[in-house]
Amino acid sequence: MLELSEEEGMSREHLDSQVQKAQEQLLQLKRQQEQIEKQKRELEELSRRQEELERGRAEMTDKLTRSLVVVEREAYDTQKRLEQLRAMRESFGQHLQLIEAIDPKTWNPADLHKELSRALSTVDDARAEYAQQRSRLQAANEKTRDPDLPEAAPDVADLIHGGRSFGQWIQIGFAFSLPLIIFGIIALVLFFWMAAKGP
Repeated sequence: MLELSEEEGMSREHLDSQVQKAQEQLLQLKRQQEQIEKQKRELEELSRRQEELERGRAEMTDKLTRSLVVVEREAYDTQKRLEQLRAMRESFGQHLQLIEAIDPKTWNPADLHKELSRALSTVDDARAEYAQQRSRLQAANEKTRDPDLPEAAPDVADLIHGGRSFGQWIQIGFAFSLPLIIFGIIALVLFFWMAAKGP
């Protein structure tokens, strides 16, 4: 009996030991599972970030490459425009000096016709140069949308006729007269209405 109870006690201890071992193994397996899941999450995050890096690199490489082409073209156009403006400034400066140098008080009355022709020629040259440079600047401004230079002064014929046709003058006159016509019609309507209402 004693031997049997001893064997029974040993087998119970053995079973308890086995259960404890199994629990420890189970705990260890759970820890390993958690560690594996953690490693999996880290690897997935790493993979996601690598994909994000590749996408970002491809996107920015494409954008920066195209932008560099645009910037280089803009820089070239700006350089060309700067050179054009420098040439324009120099030309305008020269013509301005020539025009400011015209002084009718110093002309010899005997050579008045000759001096006047020379002065008019200087002004005409300046006007032609101005018109030419203005056209170039307008063509460039259509791309950049910069403000235009004011128009060159019209010729004497344009000052007399205004550079407009008879039909255009009629339209302008009608536009100026329209408020007066409307006011007159309202006044007539009021007059007839008051007359009809009369005593």
